[in-house]
Amino acid sequence: MQVLLIDDHPMLNAGIVSILENTGIFTVSGQAQSLKEAMNIIENSETLPSLVILDMLLGEDNGLDFLPMLENFCQNKKIPKPPVLICSALGDSFKKQTALKLGAAGFLSKTGDKAELLKAIDTILGGKVYISGEVNIKLKKSSSVYARFSKREKDVIDLIKANKSNNQIADTLRINIRTVENYISKIYFKTGFSSREEVLGL
Repeated sequence: MQVLLIDDHPMLNAGIVSILENTGIFTVSGQAQSLKEAMNIIENSETLPSLVILDMLLGEDNGLDFLPMLENFCQNKKIPKPPVLICSALGDSFKKQTALKLGAAGFLSKTGDKAELLKAIDTILGGKVYISGEVNIKLKKSSSVYARFSKREKDVIDLIKANKSNNQIADTLRINIRTVENYISKIYFKTGFSSREEVLGL
């Protein structure tokens, strides 16, 4: 899985890169020290990363401004938005809530160790919200993770939870079966799920 790392601390970056790439699962495909660099990487990449790790303080930039930038880019391109893990030394509850409201999938303190970093990544790739020092939040309508879905994807989720078949979903939403399948594929991508049974648990 490819990871985009957005942080302006070279020594910390080197540590994160080493941890991720030593797993044999992740590859840091891009590093940026500013929002401009980050968006240049996003806009010029053939495929988006599977995960973004983002610091809130990037010199004069507010790292959280990247979240709506990424959201708008993905909406315009009509592609799923990769989950974003905030990794910051600033960890008060207000900043955590702000990050989640803006669409972050998790918040990790820079005081965390290797094990917590990997746990946080595993958690958000599994469709849950990770917050350092707090109980992980299960994916639900009130969470920021659920907010990452488009309105139509939420409609499809609700109909799946109502035990509707793909044909019934197509009839209800007045779309063709292939479009339904595309929406379900996007839902699986955003959650890491692979079956309707898992969607039923949202």
